[in-house]
Amino acid sequence: MFYNLLITLITLAFLYSVVGLVVLLFKKIFGRKKGKWFSPKKIGTTFVAMIALVFVAPKTEIAAQKAADQREEARSSSLAMASEQTAKKSAALASSRKQANSQAKAKQLALKSTKASAQSQAIASSKAAAKQSAAELAAKQASEAKVKSANNQEILAELVKETNNHSAGPTKDYYWENGAAKITGFDGLKSGEEKFTADSQGRSGVAKAILTYSEYESSKGSRQGDPLEPPAWPYTNPKVAITYSLTGRTYHGYLYNRSHSIGDSLLGADSYDSKYNFTTGTRPQNVGANQNGGMRYAEETAEDYWDSHPNTKNTIAYETTPLYNNSETIPRGSIVDIKSSDGIINKEIVVVNSVEGISIDYNNGSNKTIAAISSKLSSSVVPVIKSSSSSSTTVNSAPAVSSSTAPTTTPATSPTVSGGWTVAPAGQVYVSNSNKYYARVTNPGNYRLMSQSEADNQGFTRASRGNQYARPY
Repeated sequence: MFYNLLITLITLAFLYSVVGLVVLLFKKIFGRKKGKWFSPKKIGTTFVAMIALVFVAPKTEIAAQKAADQREEARSSSLAMASEQTAKKSAALASSRKQANSQAKAKQLALKSTKASAQSQAIASSKAAAKQSAAELAAKQASEAKVKSANNQEILAELVKETNNHSAGPTKDYYWENGAAKITGFDGLKSGEEKFTADSQGRSGVAKAILTYSEYESSKGSRQGDPLEPPAWPYTNPKVAITYSLTGRTYHGYLYNRSHSIGDSLLGADSYDSKYNFTTGTRPQNVGANQNGGMRYAEETAEDYWDSHPNTKNTIAYETTPLYNNSETIPRGSIVDIKSSDGIINKEIVVVNSVEGISIDYNNGSNKTIAAISSKLSSSVVPVIKSSSSSSTTVNSAPAVSSSTAPTTTPATSPTVSGGWTVAPAGQVYVSNSNKYYARVTNPGNYRLMSQSEADNQGFTRASRGNQYARPY
């Protein structure tokens, strides 16, 4: 700043000297008087002062520059110190942050390690629990299987006794109830699923299904498929006459049926998925002595539940186990275990696979009295045996009764014959031993013909579905 002031003074002195000389020269030429502002003395003094300032200015500049350098050096030194302090602070802060980060990371690692350890322990505990649960389940299943096996052996012994005596069983209707259901092996099945199996000899084995109301509803009205031949289906299927001690009536038709383990009326089209859902069953094993016994009784147990619980979301666990004596190919009977999810149905039904008055060979299906029965039946007309919507179906249907066998004119009050069916007159019905009435039947001798109003008055009910021997309106 001082140097700049000297420069200004030098400049002003120079200008003053130049102007003063010009003024003095002008006055000299034109003879003017000297003024008070410009005189040789003042101009000289100013000039001398200017020269002096010229010599002083560089030194002043050097001193000023030195002072500026010193100030800059001091400032740089101060900045350096400040920078060093800042660096130290930054380093300290960085170290502190690093230490904090390290501690945080250590905590995170510790937390992760703790979590991993906890997860590992949880997984180990879960695996142990699952293993224990699996072991407990396996033990439970093994125990149930052992109990069921013992139960099956006990029932088989009774079935062998009944079939060897050509018996219809204690109820005379080819079945009996045997306490609560003994359902096993349903853990892998879901609602609406079924499973058919073969045993170690390739015979039809256990059939299982978790039945739903929708399956029952969709199968109403007609059969959902064609019956399949079960393993070891007999080479011949003779016509026989079976007189039932329960009803006193005689059945004329084929001895064997392809019998469903889980019926068409319950499982619908899925009941035809496997030949292992069929066994060789006698006609009474199929429907009993009154068309509501045998396997049909088990089916109706489930059907009655559905009818009393329309559109229910409940399910029925249904399991059928054919029982064979040693290596025989035809079962002596079957065990049907039925249990609804609400517990209303919970029963085990034993079905007898025999024929009253006829001895059959359970190795090949032959019969000692076949020749005599066949000879007797060959001279008579055998009614058509229609397919059934029940669990069992009749096979090798006899020739249909031709229309020529029916009267050309029939009184209005008399039954008519059409395509093997005997049709009740208008306003009349055929009543079965189970107190259900039908519009048409194949064996009218097994039913009571009466007016529908009389049947209703006596509390008889219209059958909700038909079978191969009787159909409602």
